[in-house]
Amino acid sequence: MLARIASRLAAALRTRPAALVELDRARAVPPNETSLSGNVVYTFYVDRFSQDLAGLIDRLDYLQSLGVRWLHPLPLLRSRPGDSDGGFAVADFRQIEPRLGHMNDLNALTTALHERGMGLLLDVVCNHTAREHAWAAAARAGDPACRDFYRVEPTEAAVAGWEQHLIDVFPDTAPGSFTHEPEMGGWVWTTFYPFQWDLNYANPAVFIEMLDVLLFLANQGIDGFRLDSAPFLWKREGTSCRNQPEAYRIVEAWRAALSIVAPGIVLLAEAIESIDDVLPFFGQQSPGCDLAYNNGVMTALWGALGDEDAGIARTLIEAASVRPAHAAWLNYVRCHDDLIWNALAAYAEPRDLKRWSDFYAGGGFSGGRAFQTAPGGVPSTNGMAAALVGLGRDGVDQDLAARRLTLLYGIIHGLDGWPLIYMGDEVALGNDEAFDQDAARRDEGRWLHRPVMDWSVAEGRDDPDRVQGRTFAALRRFGDLARSLDGLDIYGPARPVALTEKAVLAFERVEGSRRLLVLANLSPRGVAADLPPGWAGGGRDLVSGRDQSGPSIMLEPYDILWLADRA
Repeated sequence: MLARIASRLAAALRTRPAALVELDRARAVPPNETSLSGNVVYTFYVDRFSQDLAGLIDRLDYLQSLGVRWLHPLPLLRSRPGDSDGGFAVADFRQIEPRLGHMNDLNALTTALHERGMGLLLDVVCNHTAREHAWAAAARAGDPACRDFYRVEPTEAAVAGWEQHLIDVFPDTAPGSFTHEPEMGGWVWTTFYPFQWDLNYANPAVFIEMLDVLLFLANQGIDGFRLDSAPFLWKREGTSCRNQPEAYRIVEAWRAALSIVAPGIVLLAEAIESIDDVLPFFGQQSPGCDLAYNNGVMTALWGALGDEDAGIARTLIEAASVRPAHAAWLNYVRCHDDLIWNALAAYAEPRDLKRWSDFYAGGGFSGGRAFQTAPGGVPSTNGMAAALVGLGRDGVDQDLAARRLTLLYGIIHGLDGWPLIYMGDEVALGNDEAFDQDAARRDEGRWLHRPVMDWSVAEGRDDPDRVQGRTFAALRRFGDLARSLDGLDIYGPARPVALTEKAVLAFERVEGSRRLLVLANLSPRGVAADLPPGWAGGGRDLVSGRDQSGPSIMLEPYDILWLADRA
């Protein structure tokens, strides 16, 4: 196995383009890319944002004007025909989905990005392949080597033994974790959908082949990989088959191999789990991922906003502050997936989870919809950020709704890590309420928050009298402020500060020569917040550019301040 890996690494080294080698060297110069503030990431579906990769190149001016440094397109490798779970059922890891373009279009995109000082994070579905992938087709045809690329159980009794410990990901639309395949002589492991076959990483050949995929893509100019469904990589009987020690080891091994060939590559763990289960993806025995989704803080912010109580957000920010120094959180407000309240089960009571679930399914100002849940849990929530804060909803104060949206983005830009913008949030794009009239999408509720980018709406981004203009300007301003923190020598993890006023979320970053205190009012009323110890002299509010002094500060409804020590 080691000899085979060495051979693949040597081949990838020989063929790595000189321009990419130079880029690797530039990224090795301190400070480390991961530690820099303001690395704004923009995530989107290519077809819904720009139709194809050529159109995406034409939209780079738009993204750069927003302050975006990294593009994170959702799956763009060739997927199976028909339903492909939004592209996550990959049929070929070495080809682009034809309707999006070809590999030469990807090369043109990465070249254009590098010329602008930008980078590309590519989605690599490492847990499974489409049923139509060449490996799966060969397995069905009787190839024993390819058959061992997948997990197959011979009897219903064996399946039942595994299932009693597993948690369904999609209990309504794809119950169970196995699919009977007569050609395979048993039940294939399919964690997500029947057409997505889980790979068998107990077979070393699977690790090698997926490493070869990563090396191939890295040499196409890709700057980083989002490792989709990383918690599911290892199966162990009697467990939930999530976050097993071997899953962390696999990621560390990929990191080690990529560091030999393409040391500038960034790895992002897609692990929507409890923070305790996510932290090991940063590495234990050796370095692992550079980034991981800060799912706990994201979900907690929505709960805190609904309650007008910062308590749950403080708890999760504290939990996230123990990340290792070499790693960074990817902080976000929304993404292409549902808001999973059950992910906070270790930090909140069941009644809290239910209250938040009900609130954002339409019980409060929110225009979201309930999604499915595993037995014993509460429904998740679907919806664009603009809809969840109440924009476009009858009977909801629209000015306050717009303030809620920019408040959330102001918070995530102030946290340590990389801030992520979900496509359309920068212009307050709403839900695709008509998705369920499309036969191809109506059975998948997450299409509610996967609308086509409305470029006529985006035209309002320069108009300060429209919500689109105010939102775009606010997100661009927060990105600029986040990038300014390095020059101010403000860094370190965000750590919460408890205040008397429960509606005010406060956190500090204090490890540089200057300090930052973020104060965020989670309520629709003005409040006076007493400054924490050490801040009695106030500071300079980076958001407004005004000095603040005195023992307390007045915050307007859904207001946010970034107080920095005066120079």
